Amino acid sequence: MQAWKVHKFGGSSVADAACMLRVAKIIENDPAPRKAVVLSACRGVTDALLALIGLAEQDSTALDDRLQELRQRHIGIARELLAGELCDEYIAALDVDCRDIAGILQTVRLVRNASTTMRDLISGYGEIWSTRLFERLLRRRAAGHVQWLDARKALLVEWGPMGPGVRWDQSRAQLAGLVSPEFVGTLVVTGFIATDTQGLQTTLGRNGSDYSASIFGSLLDAAEIVIWTDVDGVLSADPRLVPEAQVIDTLSYNEAMELAYFGAKVIHPSTMAPAIQKRIPIWIKNTFAADKPGTLIHDHSDPDPLVKGITTIDRIALVNLEGAGMIGVPGTAHRLFGALREEGISVILISQGSSEHSICFAVPELEAERAERVVRRAFDPELREGQIHSIEINHGCSILAVVGDGMAGAHGVAAKVFTALGLAGVNVRAIAQGASERNISVVIDGRGSARALRAVHSAFYLSAHTVSIGLIGPGLVGGALLEQIASQMQRLARDFKLDLRVRAIAGSKSMRLAAGAIDLARWRDEYKAGGDPLDLDQFADHVHADHFPHAVIIDCTASAEVAKHYPHWLSEGIHIVTPNKKANSAPYAVYQRVKDARRTAGSHYLYEATVGAGLPVIQTLRDLRETGDEIRRIEGMFSGTLAYLFNTWDGAQPFSEVVQHAKSLGYTEPDPRDDLSGMDVARKLIILAREMGLRTEMAEVKVESLVPAALNECGIDSFLERLPEFDQAMLERLRAATARGHVLRYVGSVDAQGRAEVGLVELPQSHPFANIALTDNIVRFETARYDRNPLIVQGPGAGPAVTAAGVFADLLRVCAYLGAKL
Repeated sequence: MQAWKVHKFGGSSVADAACMLRVAKIIENDPAPRKAVVLSACRGVTDALLALIGLAEQDSTALDDRLQELRQRHIGIARELLAGELCDEYIAALDVDCRDIAGILQTVRLVRNASTTMRDLISGYGEIWSTRLFERLLRRRAAGHVQWLDARKALLVEWGPMGPGVRWDQSRAQLAGLVSPEFVGTLVVTGFIATDTQGLQTTLGRNGSDYSASIFGSLLDAAEIVIWTDVDGVLSADPRLVPEAQVIDTLSYNEAMELAYFGAKVIHPSTMAPAIQKRIPIWIKNTFAADKPGTLIHDHSDPDPLVKGITTIDRIALVNLEGAGMIGVPGTAHRLFGALREEGISVILISQGSSEHSICFAVPELEAERAERVVRRAFDPELREGQIHSIEINHGCSILAVVGDGMAGAHGVAAKVFTALGLAGVNVRAIAQGASERNISVVIDGRGSARALRAVHSAFYLSAHTVSIGLIGPGLVGGALLEQIASQMQRLARDFKLDLRVRAIAGSKSMRLAAGAIDLARWRDEYKAGGDPLDLDQFADHVHADHFPHAVIIDCTASAEVAKHYPHWLSEGIHIVTPNKKANSAPYAVYQRVKDARRTAGSHYLYEATVGAGLPVIQTLRDLRETGDEIRRIEGMFSGTLAYLFNTWDGAQPFSEVVQHAKSLGYTEPDPRDDLSGMDVARKLIILAREMGLRTEMAEVKVESLVPAALNECGIDSFLERLPEFDQAMLERLRAATARGHVLRYVGSVDAQGRAEVGLVELPQSHPFANIALTDNIVRFETARYDRNPLIVQGPGAGPAVTAAGVFADLLRVCAYLGAKL
């Protein structure tokens, strides 16, 4: 005879008539000649039955109504699926059961307490009702030979400390008497219920129907078992926390048990035991997407990928026992865990250093206080004598487990785990790894559980490296940056598994926050559609959500108010990328707070675009210093606006007209005085000076402003109207320079002694600054290495596109620091 195939369907798979019909079609489409179908109760029915017991114990008047609701629910499903005699038979049997339940509940009402046997008896009716109905449905659909099997008549179990244990020989004999060895067709089996050695009905506990499937798979010597649920298979992580979680194609039995033990919603470890003993493959498939391949759990180990899944258990407490009196004393661990065992406290994880000075273990949060009392009682003499110094309880922890057979013998797996956690700002409190190397478990603060899961999942390429991004200042530069990110997102995701999610955009008065990501193809429409009033604290909290491993705020404003938030954001682990010069040119104490916050939290703070837009000015300076070069002097033309003015003005027209024309072309700020004052150049010079290691303050920079003193305080229109009054003075300077064969250029310079100057200077025609494109920036580095022939960085230093490109490059550098392989 051909081997059996066992199918098991959970409560969500048989929740209503439509679901049952779907299950019937799955069974009919399976060509296996001998099938056993194990069903759970319809969704929510077991809980509803147990709730009846609670109502009876309270003598509630709602009891009869709740029982009738259950009856009517099953009658409704039956009338949708069955007809005629089949339906009448089902309802008649259901009514008998309901009368029996009412009788038992009346007894409970009288004594106000339900025994374990009563609870087992009542809670098992759900499976009886679902399987009776399904057996009749298959008969009505003429699905071949169909037989209903009451598991209570076949399955004998004995409850012990480890739960229900199967009496295999008796169960196998009883099953043989109920099902012919020549059986061909579909056997519909009640899950969850069995009979104990005293002949009383019992249950197999929570997840009992999965256990039933595994037991009957073993009893029938099945070729395979299929567990049908509402997910596509075993996922690499919890999809609610890691949307990119993938279905794992195959798992070994050991991998599946490790994942299940540490919280993955797969199948309970103990329920797999009968299948594992017989080496029966187990499939996990989706009832609602039956065509998908699912996950195969079997006895083979596939080392690719190294890590199969990452999972977490929350609401954990870490108990730490510490004292010099433990060192070298045999039996300490035996006393500790023996005391916990006697009190029925389950220990989830154990960690002990080789010094034996301390030992810590994790227990469920609800057991923490009891565990502490047990340990204090067990070690009371040592505590009083000072041999045990302390017993500490750390509440609110989580355990993160990384599982994979391929980890055994593979180099760098643990390093990758801890690097990912470190980059995500997650502190590890305890570590455990078995000699099999298939599981690395760490105890962490529960508040960072989601972030830790996402970060480690990303590190092993089971999902993209996901970065939560918030942009402040969606103006010319910010808008250009969003367009550049949008144009590259697909390529970055495809080639580098880098997932850039712009989740927040803020202007000067409002902000747009998105749970997932803002659609960058229509970000302007989404932003203009309205959002919340601007609240930078709320904005940062949203970007730095726990379920994203990395958060970056991009500040594309020129706001000192936004810059004031940098120290706090950096200290919280948020990375910052910005072209905003205000923080780095602020008073040195403010600048130092920003740097200290970055260093303390290990955050990244990149600001290349503050000096040369997209030019690598700051990076070049850092490379020179970090490789040991001595920076003697930096000078340059740091303003694209002023470069344009003095490149184009030849004296043929008044200087004021050149300024007006530049403004009309968009080369100046709305108020040209912001460019002509030289303050923007001075800020850039301070940033470079501080990169040189100097403590330069704004008051120490000698700045020549091209704004006449008489025009400092007037409005923009008045400034432009009166500027021609001062053309003659500027013309005289130009003529004097021209007469000497020189040109005028607006230059900033700083030397190693801290002398910093910004102003209009005469330069010979042969000077590098005399021969540049209209709006170029040019920076000249005089160093010990580049002495006779200084190093020059030159190129466009202004404009939204090139500035945005510099910011984008910094963003990608942050991603590379966080582990993306760009």
